[in-house]
Formats: sequence, C-alpha cells, structure tokens
Amino acid sequence: MFSRFLPKECNFFDLFDKQAKHAIDAASYFQDLVTQGDLDEVSLQKMRDIEHQGDDVAHEIISRLNKTFITPFDREDIHALAKEMDDIIDMIHTITNRLRVYKLEGVDKNLVEFAEVIRKSVQAVGCAIRGMRNMKQSKDVLNACVEVNSLENIGDFMRDKMLAELFEKTKNDPILVIKWKEIYQDAETVLDICEDVAHVVESILVKNA
Repeated sequence: MFSRFLPKECNFFDLFDKQAKHAIDAASYFQDLVTQGDLDEVSLQKMRDIEHQGDDVAHEIISRLNKTFITPFDREDIHALAKEMDDIIDMIHTITNRLRVYKLEGVDKNLVEFAEVIRKSVQAVGCAIRGMRNMKQSKDVLNACVEVNSLENIGDFMRDKMLAELFEKTKNDPILVIKWKEIYQDAETVLDICEDVAHVVESILVKNA
C-alpha cells in the first residue's frame, strides 16, 4: 500500500533497511564484545565505524525528506523513525565507550545477559522495519512490535534484579557501584528506545490501514 505513493527517485524503505542493518550490526558486535570481555581500541573503533555509518544513513533520510514532496507516510513519522533508529545505535556505542572509559574489564554475566536481550530486540525492530514495505505483512510487523515490547518488560525486570544484586555484593566499593549502575541503566535504555521505534511503527500502521 505504501509503495505506490513512493517517488522513484527516493526509496525511504531502502534507507530504513540500511539503518536497521547498522543497528543489528551494532547490537551483535556489542554482544560479541561483552561475551569475550576484551574491549580494546580496535574494538572501540569498529563500534565507532558502525555508529558513523548509522549517522550517515540518518542524515541521508532527513536530507531526502527535506527534498521529497510525496512520502510513503507522514513526514513527522519518517523523521521520528529515523531519529529513534539512530538513537539505538548511539546508545549501544555510548555503553561500549563507557566500558572502556570506566576501565570495566573482563566478562560481566549480567551485561552478557543484557546484550543478548538487546540483540533480540534490535533484530525484532529490523523485522518490523522490513515488513513495512508491504501492508500484507502487517500481522508480522505487529508481532515483531509485540516482541519488542515484551523484551523491554524483561529488561525492566533484569535491570532491577541486577541493581539489587550490585548494591548487595559491591556495597563496599561505591565507585564501582556507580559505574555498573550506569551501564545497566544504559543497557535498559536501549530496550526503551527499541520500544519507542515499535510505537512509531505501530502508529504508522494505524494511520495507513
């Protein structure tokens, strides 16, 4: 349904697919890094490169939006979707950078658990984005959005459990508590942003049903 309104000179769906791919790359690489527990400058640079690629696509979407008269759905929704997708990648990059700055080395089982949920959520976001090309896939898109919402709820529970454990086991090192508290909260924020993307997608489906 959306496709027939799309001008030939600009396919926003292709750009959103690129953005989703970069987000999935960031989430998958983040999971690899925290599972291995080996974060060096080379690893950080690779994550920066993914983040820069995501920025480039977001900027291209906004640039095309400013030059395109006819769009596949509301202009404010295109802008919101591009921003939220970019925010996913930015936050994953932020967590990676903070791990390096805070000198949090080794494997943390809690962060490994969070990284897996983040990857699943970002992959579900990617499925929702890809499905938007064809309204016949609206059921699959909505199912992906439901999965994102479910994973965000899991993330809330995980964060609270991990913080309680952190305060109990690391209470003699308040600086370390502060560092990990921020990391866990940022990890849950990634899931919040994924849920924001799902809400934008759901809104677009309702408006164009």
